[in-house]
Amino acid sequence: MKYINGIVKLIVSLIVSTIIIYAINIIAGFAGADYSFSHGETFVIWILMAILVNNCFNK
Repeated sequence: MKYINGIVKLIVSLIVSTIIIYAINIIAGFAGADYSFSHGETFVIWILMAILVNNCFNK
């Protein structure tokens, strides 16, 4: 049961981190900034944001 709970938290944190990254990028686009990320940069940002979201769930 702990494995299922861990997998659910992982999937939710990855989905939420994707939404946050795109929201920040869209808001910055409205402000006039143009951010373009390579695939490697996007992956690293995505994983770091997922870790941050997962840590917020634990509090």
